[in-house]
Amino acid sequence: MKTVTRTGVGPLLRDWRERRRVSQLELALRADSSARHISFVETGRSRPSEDLLLRLAEHLDVPVRDRNALLLAAGYAPRYAETALDDPALHTLRAGLEQILVGYEPYPALVVDGVYTVIAANRGIAMLLEGIPEHVLAPPLNAMRVTLHPEGLAPRIRNLPAWRRHLLHQMERQIALSRSDALRAVYEEVAAYPAPASRGGSGDPGGDGGAHGGPSEPGGAFPYPYFALPMVLEHRGRTLSFVSSISTFNTPMDVTVAELAIETFLPADPATADQLRSLSG
Repeated sequence: MKTVTRTGVGPLLRDWRERRRVSQLELALRADSSARHISFVETGRSRPSEDLLLRLAEHLDVPVRDRNALLLAAGYAPRYAETALDDPALHTLRAGLEQILVGYEPYPALVVDGVYTVIAANRGIAMLLEGIPEHVLAPPLNAMRVTLHPEGLAPRIRNLPAWRRHLLHQMERQIALSRSDALRAVYEEVAAYPAPASRGGSGDPGGDGGAHGGPSEPGGAFPYPYFALPMVLEHRGRTLSFVSSISTFNTPMDVTVAELAIETFLPADPATADQLRSLSG
């Protein structure tokens, strides 16, 4: 029986199990194994089979990139490729993403990777970024950076305190799940940007001034009852309100594809929809 060192797969597997707050017995039941065998794997007394390791990773919802790390630590070859986006093998994927972005116009939509680097964006996004200094838009463009930077979209976002909290909390959840050092570096950068003062009041959806931090009542400065926290921003003297939706690929078999996400911005009220159609005309 091969002994796995303390720097091998055992400590990594235990770390993922503890992060997911799953007991050895519960994980064993899920993966059709035994708590004793999982204990032996975690302590280095036993080397898991490749099949078992992949089942454990699946039931612990380990990201695809980190599944490769588990396999390598156990002495196996990586299972998942990491294909560059400009590789001919991903031509169909790129074409499909472009079709989605164009089809969503005039509403904004973009594709980002695991650290929010913008891979592609449509004309709706370009419209929102009009007037932002070039140094903020310098490649590689990062969606979190351009949104929260004091010279980016931040001064235009009318409910910036609430939207900033939402974005930072979103990144915190992702860091807890993925343990990505690169994502943590982005988080630490944007979290250090000057925190805005809350405007408060009934006209600030999700702001700090309302009793519940929710949207305003009909008839106030924002007359529509929002169904999710909106991003409310000023553009060309008009007020635009969006709710965002993020889509990822189901059961990806490539690290690059697994870390892609499509974020679309849906008009949160009829006025915004009308204004976007007008602006794109």
